[in-house]
Amino acid sequence: MMSKSLYLSFQFQIIILLSTLFIHFSQADVGTASHYGPPFLPTACFGGDASQFPSSNMFGSAGEGIWDNGAACGRLYEVRCISAAVPRTCIPGQTIQIKIVDRAQSSVSRPSSSDTSMVLSTTAFQIIANVSSSLINIEFQQ
Repeated sequence: MMSKSLYLSFQFQIIILLSTLFIHFSQADVGTASHYGPPFLPTACFGGDASQFPSSNMFGSAGEGIWDNGAACGRLYEVRCISAAVPRTCIPGQTIQIKIVDRAQSSVSRPSSSDTSMVLSTTAFQIIANVSSSLINIEFQQ
């Protein structure tokens, strides 16, 4: 049988764990994402410099809500798909990290859906969602 102090210690640890999880998730924003493919150059952030793209091709364009007059350039965001109009579009348990390299509104390549929080490269999008979908709901944080 568990002693009272051990039981209280266990309860305290559970409360701390749950609080940490709650605080972690409460810092994320919710929005939408679409995807786009080449051509990607030039970009609003770094012009025609091809070295701006991560070798993993995990990058995206900032929608107007996060563009912040260009301050979004180079920011890293963790992104996960949380839902979509079509059931089973999201790939459960997948989170990606992308680098913002462009402004969605002015990108050379047009997104699969306009007016989204961010537009992900097709490579990044297909890790968290079925690429046949043009729009997903996401949770993201810098």
